[in-house]
Amino acid sequence: MARFLKYGLTTGASAAAAAKAAVIALVGEPVDRVVVPSPLGIRIELPVKSSRKISDDTAEAVVIKDAGDDIDATNKMEITATVKLTGDGNVSIKSGRGIGTVTKPGLQVPIGEGAINPVPKSMINQAVKEALPAGMGAEVTISAPEGERIAQKTLNAKLGIVGGVSILGTTGVVKPLSLEACRRSLVPQIDVAKARGYKRIFFVPGNIGERIAKQKFDAPADAIVQTGDFVGYMLDKAVEKGVKDIIFLGHSGKLVKLAANIFNTHHKVGDARNEVIASYAGAVGADTQTINALLAANTSDEASEILKKANILEATYDRIATRVHQRVCDRVENKINISVIIVSMDGKVLGMDQNARCNKPWQNLT
Repeated sequence: MARFLKYGLTTGASAAAAAKAAVIALVGEPVDRVVVPSPLGIRIELPVKSSRKISDDTAEAVVIKDAGDDIDATNKMEITATVKLTGDGNVSIKSGRGIGTVTKPGLQVPIGEGAINPVPKSMINQAVKEALPAGMGAEVTISAPEGERIAQKTLNAKLGIVGGVSILGTTGVVKPLSLEACRRSLVPQIDVAKARGYKRIFFVPGNIGERIAKQKFDAPADAIVQTGDFVGYMLDKAVEKGVKDIIFLGHSGKLVKLAANIFNTHHKVGDARNEVIASYAGAVGADTQTINALLAANTSDEASEILKKANILEATYDRIATRVHQRVCDRVENKINISVIIVSMDGKVLGMDQNARCNKPWQNLT
């Protein structure tokens, strides 16, 4: 019997829930559940393990992170929010014990700050303001007592996040894309796109690519197919279902892997991002110092900054996009017309293959 996969909740949603529960305990009575807003435009209800008033102006609450059926090192981790009331009407958010500190460039958080990403920080801010009395503010400290230990099971150290975990999430919800069983659930997106009459569809790795496809290229929601990490599998299914035109769009951190013939983009399967970017930078004229800096880059976003300073950003990513085009065409045996667009986290186009640059296929999706 088929089993539906259970969605989970991000560390960001969990932290927001703990923060709101702490405010409620401070100004009213302890609660065992709270509802918080999410970037998806829906409200999410989370259970609260505990909430208590510590003093007249301070309270704390604990929420257990539930990753659903996703494989996640932070599943079942306790996230604690300590809230102190202030009279200035502002909400400030700090990281406490077990939350990592950023030590390298290329991430969404500046060096020296706690690893609480912008979207979770916004969620915490909104959740707290919903419960605060009019005119009051709050100092919120997010902590994870087991965070330092749990972080050893993640890539945080490699990314330059030391001393604990990160508070992450772009939607508040964890879609279990990393499970083998989940890849089959991605395929109906292709069926929907074809049923709606879209002759050209966007293939994007995940939420970031989908957001950019909508915002920058006016792509209709049903013309966008999320592949997760299973790019090769989804290409095979596209061929099987008779798709004729695909616009590949995604963040550089994912798409450059395809240039190295890595069609399962999960970091545990294969990762040659730095090597790909450095080699193609060399092919367009990068000097030894630039190539060595690219090989040592912490993230692909940091690599993009290095390329920009060397005045070879577009040239490098155009070459990579061309190679991705070739790799994908080989995978589908030239049965699908392919266009490739590589973008940064904020949606800036870093590079395109010739098909995308000359034909602008997104202008005529139907």
